[in-house]
Amino acid sequence: MASTAAASSAGPRYAAPDPTLPKPWKGLVDGKTGYLYFWNPVTNVTQYERPTSADSVPKPSVAPISSSVQVKQSSEGRCGYSPGKENDRDGRGSEAKLEPVSRTDQNARSGPVHSHNTPNVTSSSVSGVSSARGHGSVTGGSNLSGDAYRRQHEITVTGDEVPQPFSSFESTGFPSELLREVHNAGFSAPTPIQAQSWPIALQGRDIVAIAKTGSGKTLGYLVPGFMHIKRCRNDSQMGPTVLVLSPTRELATQIQDEAQKFGGSSRITCTCLYGGAPKGPQLREIERGVDIVVATPGRLNDILEMRRVSLQQVSYLVLDEADRMLDMGFEPQIRKIVKEVPTRRQTLMYTATWPREVRKIAADLLVNPVQVNIGNIDELVANKSITQNVEVLAPMVKHRRLEQILRSQEPGSKIIVFCSTKKMCDQLARNLSQFGAASIHGDKSQADRDYVLGQFRSGRSPVLVATDVAARGLDIKDIRVVINYDFPTGVEDYVHRIGRTGRAGATGLAFTFFGDQDSKHASDLIKVLEGANQQVPAELREMASRGGGMGRPRRWAPSSGGYDGERGGRTDSGYGGRDGGRGGRGISTSSSWHEKSGGRGYGHESSDRNDRGFHDSYDTGRSRSRSPDRLNSAPGRDHSPVLSFHELMMKRNQQ
Repeated sequence: MASTAAASSAGPRYAAPDPTLPKPWKGLVDGKTGYLYFWNPVTNVTQYERPTSADSVPKPSVAPISSSVQVKQSSEGRCGYSPGKENDRDGRGSEAKLEPVSRTDQNARSGPVHSHNTPNVTSSSVSGVSSARGHGSVTGGSNLSGDAYRRQHEITVTGDEVPQPFSSFESTGFPSELLREVHNAGFSAPTPIQAQSWPIALQGRDIVAIAKTGSGKTLGYLVPGFMHIKRCRNDSQMGPTVLVLSPTRELATQIQDEAQKFGGSSRITCTCLYGGAPKGPQLREIERGVDIVVATPGRLNDILEMRRVSLQQVSYLVLDEADRMLDMGFEPQIRKIVKEVPTRRQTLMYTATWPREVRKIAADLLVNPVQVNIGNIDELVANKSITQNVEVLAPMVKHRRLEQILRSQEPGSKIIVFCSTKKMCDQLARNLSQFGAASIHGDKSQADRDYVLGQFRSGRSPVLVATDVAARGLDIKDIRVVINYDFPTGVEDYVHRIGRTGRAGATGLAFTFFGDQDSKHASDLIKVLEGANQQVPAELREMASRGGGMGRPRRWAPSSGGYDGERGGRTDSGYGGRDGGRGGRGISTSSSWHEKSGGRGYGHESSDRNDRGFHDSYDTGRSRSRSPDRLNSAPGRDHSPVLSFHELMMKRNQQ
């Protein structure tokens, strides 16, 4: 008798009468989760977003489907699996089974025909685009206003029946406790990447999202992950439901902080697995049970080999900063981890750039994804709120100029100084001790790195001297100045470095020291400066006109040693010179990045233990010549045509 009562209480029930609801809509409450959703008894449509009067009009173009008939996965399916993936290349689909179930029992992802079962999408579709309701700017289901939002925020989408973006938090239908956390954090509206990726992810579909750092990508995948966990209701002691892979310790711990901050009130637990720290505490947290695991690939592989964690419950997989993970040589580790995850899953890939190798692994790991682009992915664009100053200097005057810049800033201003090698990083921090400088790089222990970052955030050490470990992921909103003491190995890294300032609507200042040894990047740097309406020094244009200075003697960079530590000695990757690892800064001798067996790619899995060295930091040089197609292109850029996933899939099928 008690079990019968419990079962009935877990089913849906009518919500309290709401006179503001348009007729004939009625409110229902999910008995298990307590979430409110809405049912139209005339059309048998159910949806999570609050209906408008336009939603009350039956749509003759689509036959009504009973709300009591849901798509349910087969017994071996995973929570979040989409029956729309049947007959795919990985066997990640099977015949969808139709049977009456309660709304709380649906662990399956609805296909396009059944899109009325997913948040924010009604059962009608026009010209392949879902007619979404209740999104603020998408009032009354108008596709025009949704398109206007996309145009305003430079959002482009590719895929079948892509739902319209959310323009406000209230229109998402998220639980009240989650909305309260969002508002307490001071957010007034979703960022463009959140607004467009949330409704797609809530449908349980695979996503590849291409957006610059600082665009709000973390909450873009975490919030739908919270909703996914609530739907699955897995036993966390049997393993996590959500797995997030991150390239560095700093970014991984930052993601964990966000998950705990916004998911804590929903009783969602999270742990972080990264190298450079003892395994014991991390293993104990896994044994206690967690819903979300955020991990760097090297450490997670170690724990998998120890058989101390199971990924068999993972049905929501995220690859954050996928381009950087591939650049750091993590592809073998990623593929090894993915083999441990059930094929019936939802996969989300977030990346700042869209080179060929990222497209390839995305095509291998994702199935029928929706591609979301924020901005023009064909162009490398810097934040226009940052004033960029490029100075062509000889190495022997760089230090004196650096001190001049530091003295010219207001006392207490937070400043990041980037250099290329660990040795130079420590040397500069010692020489700048009078400015309160501290250093961070891949050879530092995790405790030292956490301490230095804490000192920098608090302002007790206002100058942070860093290698590229801090170029991405670190979200410190009040950094005033970024100084590139050494120019990075490509303009993409340059954009990400200076992007540490000018965040959250603030203005920023960037100084870059550019030498003759960097001249092959002159043309690309000019494009970035001009694209952000910045002044271009005459010396930089002269370098570009010389064809990158190739063939000229390098007066400022001797073959060994050197003031700025770029040649000789131990570099930040720990392998030879600044350019060590993947064929140097020049032309790659391998036919494909994926075929390389040396440097930071295949064949070096033994170097991944504990994510030490280059694998768990951004302390690496990057070859910009990953394939022969780049040999005749401008330095540092991939000019191959950008294909959508659907074009890529069609091309693969034709081969």
